Amino acid sequence: MAKPNVITKEDLINSAKECLIQNGIEKFTLRSVAEMAGVTQGTIYYHFKTKEQLYLDIVNDICTKSWKEISQQSNPYSLSEAVESAKSRSSYDSTFHKLFLSLIVSSFNNEKMRKQLGEIIQKENNELTKKLLSVWSISPINGISIEAWGIFINAIVDGIALQALVQKDFPVDKTFKELELLFKGLTHLLNKGD
Repeated sequence: MAKPNVITKEDLINSAKECLIQNGIEKFTLRSVAEMAGVTQGTIYYHFKTKEQLYLDIVNDICTKSWKEISQQSNPYSLSEAVESAKSRSSYDSTFHKLFLSLIVSSFNNEKMRKQLGEIIQKENNELTKKLLSVWSISPINGISIEAWGIFINAIVDGIALQALVQKDFPVDKTFKELELLFKGLTHLLNKGD
């Protein structure tokens, strides 16, 4: 029996994430989300006009929750938990990055979607910059702003995730371990200059 149309958007996003985990992006439908949430398809369309809008809201929700968890970590001056969070979403079967990259491709022909994805990426860049500012008081390399480091790191993480999606044997653990060593080396350079 369907629940009344008194369901929050957040509950629907959580049901949609569960559907993605169970069915994969290839078999994901708004009908399956409605069934999982116990509501009508009309309720889904009321909150999300298109499947792509639901996808965007899922990506935004995952990113927002990840950064919230990272900001509440035990050692605010460590990048280890941020690296571990990124690594957890980078694999050959990563639902998150399949969804994210599918949206990017779709957005090339949809300016509204492109703008929304740009806002999500900018939010990630800003969160990375804040995280870096908690570790570095200044940039470890003269002439490169901490804001640019945030952009670079976000691009590196997305690039690693892309390679992991297309190469079954991609060395995710080794690559992220070495990325963390890069951060430690940059921090060491900065501390050496003090």
